[in-house]
Amino acid sequence: MDHSNHDMTPTSTITSVIATTTSTAAAAAAGGGHGHGGGTGCKISMLWNWNTIDSCFISSSWKITSNQMFGGSCVGVLLLAITMEALRRLTKEYDRYLVKKHREALAGQHNVDVTQGYRPKIWEQAVRAALHMVQFAVGYFIMLLAMYYNGYIIICIFLGAYLGSFMFHWEPLAWDKQLPRRTPHFVAIDQAWRGVDWFIFDTLDMDTK
Repeated sequence: MDHSNHDMTPTSTITSVIATTTSTAAAAAAGGGHGHGGGTGCKISMLWNWNTIDSCFISSSWKITSNQMFGGSCVGVLLLAITMEALRRLTKEYDRYLVKKHREALAGQHNVDVTQGYRPKIWEQAVRAALHMVQFAVGYFIMLLAMYYNGYIIICIFLGAYLGSFMFHWEPLAWDKQLPRRTPHFVAIDQAWRGVDWFIFDTLDMDTK
């Protein structure tokens, strides 16, 4: 019997395997390469996108099924970013409260420097650590949402940070604590610059006359 038509060389075998693998990969890419989560119908993309319906965030249970649900999700993300700024302010105010209470306790004592730093007690530090933990958790959650690269969600995060900072960080600025003092060297440089500035504008004024 002539088996010449059934003989396969190693080269043809390798070519056949490569062709099969390529077609399988192409079929997989066609079925799941458009940003859909496997088996969940979720639109998940690692590139910038404006997906709304069928988008999923964090888990498959948070799947957008309507425009109203997506709008509610955007509002929730906005409030989450505002909460982040509120927690920052709360942490700052708690530290101020501890310092103020310490100074009031030492106010009636003599030969005590009330300007020295205050080391919180263990339960006070536990509260500070808890506030930091909640703030860290909220920030991490916001980071996970941003990693979906959804333009609407990222815009809500930015707007929430802006509104939160506007509402919770609008406070008086203490010059001695917030801004650096003007050293004599800085004052000399500033005066020299003012002299150069006066010379330039005086020269221009003479040219125009």
